[in-house]
Amino acid sequence: MRVLVVSHTYIIDLNCQKLQALADLREDIEVTIVVPRRWKPGGVNQTKIVESRAWQLGRLQVVPVSNFSQNNQGLLCFGLDLVRLLQEFKPDFIQVEQGSKALAYSQLITLNYLLGLQAKLLFFTWWNLPYTLKFPVSAIEAYNLTHTSGLVVGNQDGADILKERGYGGPVAVMPQLGVDEQLFKPQPQPKLRASLGIAEHEFVVGFVGRFVPEKGLLTLLEALQGLDRPWRWLLLGRGPLREELLARAEAAGVRDRLVLVESVPHAEVADYINAMDTLILPSETTYEFETLTSKGWKEQFGHVLIEAMACRVPVIGSDSGEIPRVIADAGLVFPEGQAAELRQCLLALIDQPPTRQELADQGLRRALTHYTNRALAKRLLSFYEELLAT
Repeated sequence: MRVLVVSHTYIIDLNCQKLQALADLREDIEVTIVVPRRWKPGGVNQTKIVESRAWQLGRLQVVPVSNFSQNNQGLLCFGLDLVRLLQEFKPDFIQVEQGSKALAYSQLITLNYLLGLQAKLLFFTWWNLPYTLKFPVSAIEAYNLTHTSGLVVGNQDGADILKERGYGGPVAVMPQLGVDEQLFKPQPQPKLRASLGIAEHEFVVGFVGRFVPEKGLLTLLEALQGLDRPWRWLLLGRGPLREELLARAEAAGVRDRLVLVESVPHAEVADYINAMDTLILPSETTYEFETLTSKGWKEQFGHVLIEAMACRVPVIGSDSGEIPRVIADAGLVFPEGQAAELRQCLLALIDQPPTRQELADQGLRRALTHYTNRALAKRLLSFYEELLAT
């Protein structure tokens, strides 16, 4: 089985772990990842251009290919060296992870036909909000959906939206990237907690992510303000909401309970999660359902949840987007934007240690069963086999 995956995501070596796991599942599986040769990770406002590198490990290889557009996922497409690669590799599956409207996917569909490859065609998307399109983008998406053998989507809302837009084929719902259980694993961090000035008796509420309004940080602050228990709030990240968050905490008299860590290397994120007693993802949807605007946001998955679960740290999340499906029965879910409901979830964990331990155990089992890179690779292989049978 020869699998060709195309995406700018895999410029980062760390992001290739799931596909490496796929190549390791069976000796007859070969995986080639096509990445743009030159890319601006930060988008149009980024000046630094990343030069991709070719590398190979076992039956997985990463191949940089000349590309047009260096900062737009939808406009990304490739040069003639892609044709030569397709002719040599002769894939059984072509999976483009740039969304339903991507020119790269249209290009691969067309080349699959012109070169007579007869590969099964798939694309991946995270997008989970209804939208409208104008010509010619509407025609590009229609062409892509018509020629799709199978859809891999990061959340159930995204799958439902594409079905409404006319896609009627097989669907697999799974995240693009899994959790590295060798890095994210239970490892208590008493020394790290002490170095951060956190007392043993304080309940550490954790957040990891961007400091932006849609992440629900102001709701979490409101919930904590009314919490009459010893607590500290450990925030790992950065963003434009930082100053307002600090100002509100100062006004509420709880500034000294906030511990801000702006950034740490990826390899150390697990240590900070393990220093938490719970991790909260209080995301809030900004999509305006009544006006049916395509602008907005709701949580597409919440990767930090599975990282915390793999560390055996109990999680609490809002009901925005995919969060409730990610957590399932392995954590607590509250209505987004509702500080009082979030406070009750926190009290349940603080006042009921057996509940906290049970949810921590359930979260660990769920992460290891459903969300490791190997677990996702097995699900992807099963989906490929389903497509071969059709």
